[in-house]
Amino acid sequence: MKKALVVGVDYYDDCDQLYGCVNDSFGVKTILERHGDGSINFGVKHLTATSNTSSVDRKQLKAAAKDLFEDASDVALFYFAGHGHIESTGGYLVTSECTTFDDGFPLSELLTIANDSPARNRIIVLDSCFSGVAGSVPSSKTVSLLNEGVTILTASSAHQYADEVNGHGVFTSLFIDALSGSAANLVGDVTPGSIYAHIDQSLGPWDQRPIFKTNVKSFTTLRKCQAPISLDDLRSLPEFFSDAGHSFALDPSFEPDSPVANEANNKLFATLQRLVKVNLVVPEGEDHMYYAAMNSKSCRLTVLGAHYWKLASNQQI
Repeated sequence: MKKALVVGVDYYDDCDQLYGCVNDSFGVKTILERHGDGSINFGVKHLTATSNTSSVDRKQLKAAAKDLFEDASDVALFYFAGHGHIESTGGYLVTSECTTFDDGFPLSELLTIANDSPARNRIIVLDSCFSGVAGSVPSSKTVSLLNEGVTILTASSAHQYADEVNGHGVFTSLFIDALSGSAANLVGDVTPGSIYAHIDQSLGPWDQRPIFKTNVKSFTTLRKCQAPISLDDLRSLPEFFSDAGHSFALDPSFEPDSPVANEANNKLFATLQRLVKVNLVVPEGEDHMYYAAMNSKSCRLTVLGAHYWKLASNQQI
């Protein structure tokens, strides 16, 4: 069972209004609800604050967070987009009724709820200013207290604003892009680690810096996307290569356009060419597989190919 609480707060009674957080929350809700093939993924509870008749206050947010983390679910994911605040006592998620910012939902309280949860994987995603303070001990700038199974991903450091561009948060746009497939591996899995890597690589040294904190033994899959290559092709790697350093010999019979083309070898060659397209295999001594076959050269595994060869050999995929 996978549960997500997705919160977007644009409306504030006394603080500056925001304009992209609710839209961002709808995007996160939509991408989390289903895998790339349309099958059910997360069960999402969605809270939005758009006006004085539709707001999210501290009491409501705390109750929803408790409800999210109270079950022994496989994954419990908390997402918040809205104002953030930091002071000497720690950070806060600013809710609609706040007047002094520190009357919002304390990040320390959110972390306590997540730390005490029986859920196997607890994930906190924050697109708010100064959100990088989440998980930190107020008296220390270097110590974080995360129980096993807890992961925090934030839009910016403890001292940075979270930017918006064209009515959308920069961080959330990249977060959705990652879940859509940009952070997927070759079997289509998107994990918290791959999401962070995608966001981190997409932002320059002068941009806001995402923060990633985790205490897990292994990453969970947050979404399955369309894989760029079939599992059958990946699992065939040990059939071509007896070990990770082995070269597979080619000859003209592998090339369909060759006068000596062999149907069985043509099928093998088609698989090898699909492996080349995803950078798992490269020709040796030639720029293209066609010439490697026609000139009786060979092909070998790339570093990435060796990784997937090991997974296939150990029956891990």
